[in-house]
Amino acid sequence: MAIPRTSTTTPFHLFLIKPSHYDDDGYVIQWARSSIPSNSLAAVYGLALDCAERKVLGPDVEIRITAWDETNTRIDTAAIIERIRASGGRGMVGLVGVQSNQFPRAVDLARPLRAAGIPVCIGGFHVSGCLAMLPEVPPDLRAAMDLGITLFAGEAEGRLEALLRAADRGELAPMYNYMSDLPGLDGAPMPYLPAETIRRTSGMRASLDAGRGCPFLCSFCTIINVQGRKSRTRSAEDVERIVRANLAQGVHNFFITDDNLARNQNWEAIFDRLISMREQEGLRIHIIAQVDTMVHRIRGFVEKASRAGVNRVFIGLENINADSLKDARKGQNHISEYRVMLQAWHRVGTLTYAGYILGFPGDTPASIERDIGIIQRELPVDILEFFILTPLPGSADHKKLHLAGVAMEPDMNKYDLVHVTTRHPVMSNDELAGIYRRAWDLYYTPEHVETVLRRAKTWGYDLHNMMWKLLSFHAPQRLENVHPLDGGIFRRKYRRDRRPELPLESPLVFYAREGWRMVAKHARFARLYWQYRRTLQRVARDPRPYSDVATAHGDATEAEDLELFSATRGAQVEVEKVRRRTASTAATAPV
Repeated sequence: MAIPRTSTTTPFHLFLIKPSHYDDDGYVIQWARSSIPSNSLAAVYGLALDCAERKVLGPDVEIRITAWDETNTRIDTAAIIERIRASGGRGMVGLVGVQSNQFPRAVDLARPLRAAGIPVCIGGFHVSGCLAMLPEVPPDLRAAMDLGITLFAGEAEGRLEALLRAADRGELAPMYNYMSDLPGLDGAPMPYLPAETIRRTSGMRASLDAGRGCPFLCSFCTIINVQGRKSRTRSAEDVERIVRANLAQGVHNFFITDDNLARNQNWEAIFDRLISMREQEGLRIHIIAQVDTMVHRIRGFVEKASRAGVNRVFIGLENINADSLKDARKGQNHISEYRVMLQAWHRVGTLTYAGYILGFPGDTPASIERDIGIIQRELPVDILEFFILTPLPGSADHKKLHLAGVAMEPDMNKYDLVHVTTRHPVMSNDELAGIYRRAWDLYYTPEHVETVLRRAKTWGYDLHNMMWKLLSFHAPQRLENVHPLDGGIFRRKYRRDRRPELPLESPLVFYAREGWRMVAKHARFARLYWQYRRTLQRVARDPRPYSDVATAHGDATEAEDLELFSATRGAQVEVEKVRRRTASTAATAPV
């Protein structure tokens, strides 16, 4: 996929950067290997590669593309300036896929570039979400434009060519807003990153979006307002082309980033194509996908997903309180289906991740602790990850609070789903932050880690793999105070890569403290690892069969047995509805 270089062409340097964000001490969160690949970076790189191949800046101009993810690569703005100046000043820096918590860092990266006269464009969910949902341009976006930064709202398919030409002419507009015109994806240039970039992620995993958009109405979600509620999909042929391009460079692991792959209109054709590649050609393909809680009701979906290579699924469980789900307009989640759905995935050998949101209006520290205990006992979920309910710019929740004049955290860096950003009706900020931190240890107790491993042994998942999955989600919060999705392998911290409003620490103070922290963190990790390792060995040696309430077959009519169906009034109402529906179906069924 590389563009051949000749000595007769003039270079135009295009730097594509996915920024990180700052930790609580003001240092960039960065790793030797980060955990999550950036699909935004892959999507824009693929579009740029297409522009380069078509010579959109002229036959004598070579577009040289560099893609960096700051979560695993240190960004040297001085070197960028030097390289662009060395080519006669022809070039641009695109900060892509910028989320709200990454926007302050993106602006900090852009500031020295703009001071040197380098064209800079920022796109992503923060810019797009703000322009889609707010009646006016918020102050942080205006401040960025005052620095001469160009803002790009919407998606770049069909638009990158014009943007590059404007940058090359020195005529970038302050803002490009395409939110009212979302492009189709069928036949669009494919998301792609070179292998050397993918290698900087743990698991060497590529990403792709088989489609965009989600039909649901979750009030905390930005997807529906940035990517729309109408499903826009790639064809099965396009997905095959993306997968084969990555297989050719030795990449076999994929993350399909669709917010809900089950609602992709082409899911079956895509799965059939991948099944053919795996079963008829013997190709090795492993996939992580995101799905909703009702996929087991779609005929053939779970079984075909497994055959297509989906060995891990992320599920937006969100909560087990039916009242909280209703308040968040997440009516598609039915707690009466949770256990059956999770069991369906285990039957085909697929590991389950579930997102769980803390801070719904009715939540208290006591109710959250109770609910985590119910999940441990009664739902066979493998990996549970916690988030704080956050009014993200671009969501209906944020718009509602903004229009009502409700106070929200002004620092966008804290909109990372692990900080409290607006006042909870019952809990204080400290109480909500405290129960969030404690939730990880409440779920990942030694006893429950053993339970998950025993369940995995029963349904046939590799125990060593499961142990590492559990550990990789427990350790980052405990050791680094970051969410596992912000985690990685071996934290890197640079003294000069600190928020500019915070003081630059002296070398003596910084290196002495960080050296001690590194030793202490690795000692704590070693203790945690051996705790997990001993549990693994105990489970592996035990020949006895295992079963519990969570793995037993049954449905919501078992209300007398499961606290899941009786702990809250909303749960009792849902169970009663299921009972009436079941009774009605039985009464009308032919004898």
